[in-house]
Order: sequence, then C-alpha cells, then structure tokens
Amino acid sequence: MSGMDKLQLVAEPRRREILRIVWDRPHSVGEITERLDVSMGAVSQHLAKLRDAGMVTVEPSGRHRLYRADRDALSELAPMLESMWAADLDRLATEAERRQRSTHPTKGRSAQ
Repeated sequence: MSGMDKLQLVAEPRRREILRIVWDRPHSVGEITERLDVSMGAVSQHLAKLRDAGMVTVEPSGRHRLYRADRDALSELAPMLESMWAADLDRLATEAERRQRSTHPTKGRSAQ
C-alpha cells in the first residue's frame, strides 16, 4: 500500500482516533469501543481496514485479540499523525480554558 493510500485510509477521523488509542499499547475491541462513541461493530470494521493495510497488528490474549499500531508500517505517517494528535490536544486544552473562563469570569483577575 502506498503512502497516499495509507494517508487516505487515516483521513477518516475514527481510524485516526483508533490509531491514537493503540499507538502506545495494545487494546481489545471492547476497550477501544469504550473510548469512542461508535458501536463495537463499527470499531471492528475500522480495525479490519487498518489490519488489512498493515497499520495494526493483532495478537491473541486469552479470549481477546489485542490490536496495536504497527509503527514500522506507519513510520512515514507517524510524524503527521503525532502532530495531528498534538493539535487535537491543544484545541481541547484551549476549549477547556475558554469554558473555565466563561463559567468563572473573575477567576484569575485581580479584584478592583
């Protein structure tokens, strides 16, 4: 699969989020589903596409199958993915700060 094909595959936001979840350690479909707002069936379909593209590996663990990002296969996309995840975290932090200020408008300001 070419880099462009991989890029198109991870253009789907749910697949990017699944890759983020399985980036550092393996997770089962159930664990991934708990962290997303989609059905287990949808997660399984996304994982199948990522597995078929060689982007995740699967390892049996008792009754479960654990999925992990294949960093070697994703090496050309890793910097882009990590920067996207960092940008997502930055946006989340900014939104949390904005909400905090709107909920507590005088917090952080000196009393006059």
